[in-house]
Amino acid sequence: MKLKGIKVLDLSAFLPGPHMTMMMADHGADVIMVEPANGTGEPTREIGQKTADGVTVWFRNIARGKRSVALSLKDPADHALFMELAAEADVVVEAFRPGVVKRLGVDYDAVRAVNPSVVYCSISAFGQTGTYAQKPAHDMTVQALAGLVDLNRGLTDDKPASPHMPVADMAASLMALSGVLMALLRRTQTGKGDYIDLSMFDAALAWTPNVTGPVFAEDRHPPVKDMRSFGGSAMYHIYETADARFLVLGGSEIKFAENLLTALGRPDLLSYAKLPPGPAQEPLRVFFKQAFAMRSLSDWQEFLHGVDCCWAPVRSLKDAFDDRFVIERDMVLTDQDGCRHIGQPIRFQNEPGNPVFDLPIFGDKSARWR
Repeated sequence: MKLKGIKVLDLSAFLPGPHMTMMMADHGADVIMVEPANGTGEPTREIGQKTADGVTVWFRNIARGKRSVALSLKDPADHALFMELAAEADVVVEAFRPGVVKRLGVDYDAVRAVNPSVVYCSISAFGQTGTYAQKPAHDMTVQALAGLVDLNRGLTDDKPASPHMPVADMAASLMALSGVLMALLRRTQTGKGDYIDLSMFDAALAWTPNVTGPVFAEDRHPPVKDMRSFGGSAMYHIYETADARFLVLGGSEIKFAENLLTALGRPDLLSYAKLPPGPAQEPLRVFFKQAFAMRSLSDWQEFLHGVDCCWAPVRSLKDAFDDRFVIERDMVLTDQDGCRHIGQPIRFQNEPGNPVFDLPIFGDKSARWR
């Protein structure tokens, strides 16, 4: 596997760091979690629904394939054990508020003193410097300050809504993985490690190129309900069907509009699809709203099956995971005890990943590098 021989020491918790290091474990890295010796350890051991074996689904899907040590880093003996592990690590990941690792004596400078080639990644809400550095935050706080909650406005009530996905968390996870792998690649050429200051806020902003046009080009707030990505385009919109279910049109290319409108017997409306998103496309949105409301979702699925355009039924997460396509893509994996895991999406032709379903036991201090 691609990361065989890479040793990762993970001080992080919840989602961004643990998910990133699990992806590394899936591809062969030896990952040791450093959990607080507080009787609970990684908080996600207790958050959310548990399967019959008493393990939470969240923990199972951020901790598989890892091992664990439970340490109180303020204790001299435990601190010495951490430094012993850090001296041999290729990667150290932490996600404390800025300044905490310095006070604990496990910051980059401390680790680099015993391991000059280490790649050290700090994941925090707002980064290690700047006005917000010490502000406590989780995903939704970051999304609110990054303008993403405001983008999640209802098309009818024009009020912001809670984000449906932890975008700041997961963007940070992917950015951290990219940064760590870049640093490891560079290390093969220079022999030198590096320090990565990874901010969830920065990562969230970096994911906005498709909606930043009004801000950078016109210095104004995004008109959310009129923008292509949020329903302003008739061909990029959610529509209700006769049985109170929903489907989406998800591709505004003119060729798709022409194919759909021809199938619906209204090619005369194609000119509206060529206009800018927003009020100019309202007649086409009204037509689609009225048309889709006349038949059930299953009828529309049968009708649209042969039409070359971007569309999909709106399904629940359970429906999505129950789709046989998910099994075909190995995105649901079942372990020896019958518990399901989310699959790993990075698919190499050579040296593919091989998720290990063993979970770390809390309270151990015996884990050493393999």
